[in-house]
Order: sequence, then structure tokens, then C-alpha cells
Amino acid sequence: MPTAQLSVFFFLQAAVILLVCRLVGRLAQRLGQPQVVGEMIAGVTLGPSLLGWLFPGVQAALFPAQTLDTLYVFAQFGVGLYMFLVGTEFRSDHFRSRFRGAFSVSVAGIAVPFALAFLITPWLLDVPGLFSATVRQSDAALFLGAAIAITAFPMLARIIHERGLAGSPLGTLALTAGAVDDAAAWCILAVVLASFGGSWDSAWVAIGGGIAYAVFMLLVGRRLLRRLADAVRPDAPLSATMLAVMLILFCLSAWMMDAIGIHAVFGGFLLGACMPKGALVDRVRETLQPFVVVFFLPMFFTFSGLKTDLGLVMAPQLLLAAAVILVASFAGKGLACWAAARLAGESPRDAQAIGALMNARGLMELILINIGLQAGVIEQGLFSILVLMAIVTTLMATPLFNWIMRRRASDARPVRPVDASG
Repeated sequence: MPTAQLSVFFFLQAAVILLVCRLVGRLAQRLGQPQVVGEMIAGVTLGPSLLGWLFPGVQAALFPAQTLDTLYVFAQFGVGLYMFLVGTEFRSDHFRSRFRGAFSVSVAGIAVPFALAFLITPWLLDVPGLFSATVRQSDAALFLGAAIAITAFPMLARIIHERGLAGSPLGTLALTAGAVDDAAAWCILAVVLASFGGSWDSAWVAIGGGIAYAVFMLLVGRRLLRRLADAVRPDAPLSATMLAVMLILFCLSAWMMDAIGIHAVFGGFLLGACMPKGALVDRVRETLQPFVVVFFLPMFFTFSGLKTDLGLVMAPQLLLAAAVILVASFAGKGLACWAAARLAGESPRDAQAIGALMNARGLMELILINIGLQAGVIEQGLFSILVLMAIVTTLMATPLFNWIMRRRASDARPVRPVDASG
């Protein structure tokens, strides 16, 4: 395809993607779901699971294979920027205030998923279409454990903020446990990506380079970013020069992680987490977040959806594998975190709420499994199963949490005394 034709297709694809994601997102909101859940589903509908099944000619004409590289670049740039914005919301005070209380929930949310992954992976490796033929059992188990252990941290934070629970014991505990679990899952994914090539020389370069860059950002980068932040006035808009500087730093950080063999999203998140809270972060978020969320994220959802064929899951072996993975996901995250919260002394309702929130996977799951598919760790069958798992667990989170909180509120109401006089 001539280079000039790529832009013709891209503009049409972008218009269709934005329209479908907005419409399905609005429908999801009417059904009590977050906009992002509708956009996840919209991305799948534009792929072979629905549009390609009903109108294969239309789907092939709209998304020819030669144009997907362009869509991939926009999707990766957008999801990297989104992870940078997620990093700016990272708050260390959550760890300090409720670290002990959240420790057992975090440990359960990590240990149980990985234990279940190591238990079922030997069988899954014998099922065709799930893992690459060259993947080692340990790498496959670690990847699956990370996929089960991941939490939709941005959505978790949004639900807690919208319900006014950000400073409450429940909200703080859930945020702390979710952040610890996601950090552990991303670190283990980095190890899997570093070791997957089979050469531990490159693995040690990636792991050592990632640790060195993280230490540099924490010890030196923070100080440099603080000086940069001091130049931003709280009562003034973000200058074009400062915005350009932040985008340059983001691209360099993403490039660094990609260059050493991990992934660009880690660089974006690390830069965001090291940003000093204040006017600079507020202005950057005001400037970038609307465009990233409205324009770039739908690109990522659609790129994921174009590689998702839920029809593959209907094959008998894959259907059984999907059922096992879904059960392991619910047991390893929702039930495990609920049980750990109860053992830590939380009330029954709060423990149920924590389990419901921690069980959602959302966008974080899609990012993780896209990285796994791109690296060749997993194949189309497991990718489709994990997309289905991400959608199901995310769909359940909000209505289940709202139901639990309504019961919690009703239990907290004082009971009027019964007049026994007559």
C-alpha cells in the first residue's frame, strides 16, 4: 500500500473508532457501567468477534492488514501516555497510612493468583493456541500469574473517588493493596519479558538496566523534576515550552524502557510516579488527559479488539481452558482478597467491597496481555480468553460494589425501637 494511502485509511478508521466507542460507552453508562467498560467492548465489536463475523468484507475493507502498523503506533503512544498519567496519581501516603492493614490483602492478591497459575499452567501448555511453543513453563506460569493478579487500579481509584471514599479506611486499604499488587505484577512481567528470549545475558541487561533507571529516577530524577515543577505557577496555564519539555521527557523515558528490552509503558509510569504533586502535575493532567482518554485509548481498545477472536474460545479445548482461567481469576483475586481482608479484621461488608474492587482487571489487563502477545509469550487463543476475562471481571465490579455498599449503608442505619406497649 502506498504511504499516502495510509493516512486516508487512518482518518476513516479514527472516525469510526471514536464514533463506536462513544456510542457504546454512553450505552454502558446508561447501564451503570463506566465509560471505559463500554469502550473495551466497542474495541472487541470492531474486530473479528462481531463486525468481522457479521460483515467480514466491511471489516477487511475498513481495517486492511497493511494499515495496522499505523494504528499500532498510535495505540502504543497513547497507552504509554495514559500510564504516565496513571503514574502521576500514584500516592506514597497510601502506603504509609494503611500499609500494615493492606499487607495481608496485597499478599493474598499476589500469592494466590501465582499459586493457581503454577498449578494450572502445566495442563494449559498442552492445549494448542495458548502459549508459544518456545516458552518455558516457568515463564508461562509467571505471565499467567501476573495476568490473574493485575488490578484495574485506575478504575478502582475512580470508583473510590466518585463514592467519596478516598480518605476512608476502606478506600485507603483498597488503593494501597491495588497499587502493591499492580507494582508486583508489572515487575514480574518485566522479568518474564527479559528472560523470554532464552538468553539470560540480555535478561540481566534488561533487569539490571530497569533497576538502575528506576533508582536514578527515584534518587536524581525526582530532584530534577522538582526544580522543573517550581517554575510552574499555580495560577497560570501550562506554557507550550513546559508541555514540550514534559512530552520530551515522556518519550525519552519510554524509549529507555523499550531500548533495554522491557516495555515503553514502564517508562511512562515511572516518570509519572516520580513527578512531584502540585501545579505542574495538575496542569499536565488538565492538558493531556482529555485528549489521551478520548482519542488515544479508543485506538488501543480497537487495536486489541482487532486481535481478539472470541470465536476461538468456542473450541472445546479452549472453552474448557477459558472456564478454568475464569474460575482461577475469581478465586485468585476476588475470593482471596475478601478472605484476607476478613482475616485482617475488616467487617464482612468492607471485605466484600475490597474483593469486588480488586477482582476488576480493566485496561491494565489489556495492556499486559498486548505486551505478552507482542513479545510472543502467548498466542491468539489465550489472548482472546484473557480479553474475555478482563471484560467479565470489569463488568462485574461496579454493580457488585454498588450493591455491597448499599447493603453496608442499610446495615449502618439505626434501628427504631419497637414499641411493646400495645
